[in-house]
Amino acid sequence: MSANVVDPGAGGGSGRGHAGGARRPTDTDTDTDTDTDTDTDTDTDTDTDTEMDTEIGIDPETDAEPDDGTGRGRHGDRKDTADGGSTRTGTDVAAQKHAKASTDPTRLLRRSARRKERVPTAGGSTLHLLVLSSTSEDTTVVDLATRTVMRVRVPWPEGHEPDISTFDVVEVTLADDPERDDLAQPEATTVADLPRHVGTLRGRHLRKLLRRLVASPDGPLLGFPGPSAPYWEFRGFRPSVALIEPTRRPQLIRRQADGSTWVRFGWDRDDVWLPVEDRNAARALDAARRERLSGKSLATALGFEPQYLLVTVSPPRDGHCYKVCAAVLPRG
Repeated sequence: MSANVVDPGAGGGSGRGHAGGARRPTDTDTDTDTDTDTDTDTDTDTDTDTEMDTEIGIDPETDAEPDDGTGRGRHGDRKDTADGGSTRTGTDVAAQKHAKASTDPTRLLRRSARRKERVPTAGGSTLHLLVLSSTSEDTTVVDLATRTVMRVRVPWPEGHEPDISTFDVVEVTLADDPERDDLAQPEATTVADLPRHVGTLRGRHLRKLLRRLVASPDGPLLGFPGPSAPYWEFRGFRPSVALIEPTRRPQLIRRQADGSTWVRFGWDRDDVWLPVEDRNAARALDAARRERLSGKSLATALGFEPQYLLVTVSPPRDGHCYKVCAAVLPRG
């Protein structure tokens, strides 16, 4: 058994543990969805669709948006009747149903299970994305049409914290110049404007998606050993993000020297320490007034049982890119 343990209180910089391997989802992963998964998704559409209708503001009983008091929904015109009343026209209802179907996360997932697609890269393309983590500098997402992990640069206003949460589904438009040229972060792209919230993915659809994205412990985590690598060593051929399932339950640790938050976990046969950028994880330590959390105490402080860790490569800092834990995530 190999182990590489570093006490975060013993020195600065990034974690000194290195982890086993990972892989980035490919087009082959998209094609491996079984017919059973697709059929199962169809069996329980009603419950999930009703839940999603509520999230995006559509009445699941009438399939209509709330009336604003003017005789029309947010997107519908009205048609006068003989008795002076008004009704929604068939064209309006059809357009509304089409808009709902095009932004329903569960329908987007089922659609991707039946056909092979590539992530659009041209400026002006519209994407529907599942949020895994978000900061003012970086947002890690899953493209629902292709089930591909991506990183997007959002032009948040200065001093404005992101107003999107984990597992939100957002719509974005790629910038005219997506800037897909960062060799350390080959999945990264730039969007033209702030994301538009269209729903939230929950339940078994989310759990199945996350299971498919989990990296296998085959080789160094994120393609290189150790906690960091010089920026000039990156060539754009290895992933900068991985969703991992620890082989030993994670511990959250507050480093007394600088107040930073770290996570310690098992990955294959290694003991790994990484700095944490997840605001919710840091708040959990603050709320519990503890310097270390694990097991049931950690689950209570977080509000869920931690199942996955989202590990990413940071932007260059003093010429080096570091492995960091961007999010601690539940099963779904």
